[in-house]
Amino acid sequence: MEEKQKIALFIDADNAPANKIDTILSELAKYGVVNIRRAYGNWKKPAIKPWEDTLLESAIQPIQQFDLTKGKNASDIALVIDVMDVLYTKNIDVICLVSSDCDFTPLATRAVQEGKVVIGFGERKSAMPFVNACSKFLYLDEPEDREKVKKAASKSLKGDAKLINLLRQAIEANEDDKGWAGLGPIGAHISNQTSFDSRNYGFKKLSDLFKAIDLFELKKAPGNQYLVRDKRKSK
Repeated sequence: MEEKQKIALFIDADNAPANKIDTILSELAKYGVVNIRRAYGNWKKPAIKPWEDTLLESAIQPIQQFDLTKGKNASDIALVIDVMDVLYTKNIDVICLVSSDCDFTPLATRAVQEGKVVIGFGERKSAMPFVNACSKFLYLDEPEDREKVKKAASKSLKGDAKLINLLRQAIEANEDDKGWAGLGPIGAHISNQTSFDSRNYGFKKLSDLFKAIDLFELKKAPGNQYLVRDKRKSK
């Protein structure tokens, strides 16, 4: 039996929506078991009151941090200290950071350097340096917002040079002599170099994203596996 990965979950309650905890835990269940669950904030603040019931229901440990100085967030410092402590004293495979605060960028970078998988969750306002520092980052959008994102993405995907180059490079790294590459290896190649996830573009599957861009060909291979080719190679 394959051993499940051990996950440590750290939530910046000041910068994360409480109503998305089920989404977060469901995603993390794909990777393993969440052994450590902590949420940081000044629990006397009305703004983070929605987290109170969620903490009990999801077995999340609340970590109280008073605002010692106006304009400074002691919760962020406490979270960073605890993550570093876990990195060096606990047998953890995956670090999950739930926040939209770019101040956690160095923390994510350090955890990756230590050989950990870092999964980030935050709102679409999250700064790209933080998003890119994570092994994988997923946006926590409301369903109606996600639908808008999908519609907008379908129109602008071809104009996203960074995305198109990322997809083409992944195909080239795995293609056969006719230019075809398996969707699985393409996805693995992308995951090894960036926090990319097709869901952030409004598409549940990577194959759906490729289908929405008319720069690529898709076909089914034996075993119901998709093969992808850059249309430039078919000419």
